Amino acid sequence: MAERNWCATEVALAVDLAILTVRDDTLQILMVERGTEPWQGLLALPGGFLDDNREDLDAAAERELAEETGLQLGHVHLEQLRTYGSPTRDPRRRVVTVCYLAFIPDLPTPVAGGDAQAAAWVSVDSVLNPATELAFDHKRIVADAVERTRSKLEYTTLATRFCPQEFTITELRKVYEIVWGQALDQRNFHRKITAAEGALIPAGKRTTRNGGRPASLYRPGPVSILHPAIPRVVSESA
Repeated sequence: MAERNWCATEVALAVDLAILTVRDDTLQILMVERGTEPWQGLLALPGGFLDDNREDLDAAAERELAEETGLQLGHVHLEQLRTYGSPTRDPRRRVVTVCYLAFIPDLPTPVAGGDAQAAAWVSVDSVLNPATELAFDHKRIVADAVERTRSKLEYTTLATRFCPQEFTITELRKVYEIVWGQALDQRNFHRKITAAEGALIPAGKRTTRNGGRPASLYRPGPVSILHPAIPRVVSESA
């Protein structure tokens, strides 16, 4: 058998974070302005290289978020979106990145640090605008993160993670409308979400914080999968 010739290629491992929230009635994502080359001055997702081969991926993601934005996720759930490994995604060398995705209620204004010279919440529409240039392949990652989020709202209770601990049905519906970018029928949504077994738990309280008549408050229920699902209407041009 002929002996194979193996070519060793140095591959660096990195993590990136797509942190989504609802702020000012828009779906927003946490972005940093790069302070170093490549793509100095362009917007990018917070992230960076692992410290060494012994650092855990989850720990690296939380460390990079804290270093570049000053934010601490604490016990917020992070899930892996996917791995990106195009050989041309980083001009310095071959870099494979594992992107994490998180959905959280409104957080404080971030403070830049580390390799970032600025950090801010930016509307998803602005980030995905064709005229907006992002570093690396981060526009593709943001698009993937937004689509994953929109899809998960159909069959999971993910939308409740964008809400305060106690919320009204109107506030929850507003999250769906903001993330999906479409208006929903008020009565139809109320009927569907309250019929999903285990999705919501009545808090036994009412509020007038949004004006009008007192509205019942709810908390997230014990289930994470909506049954039946709440399908969105996707336009042909989407």
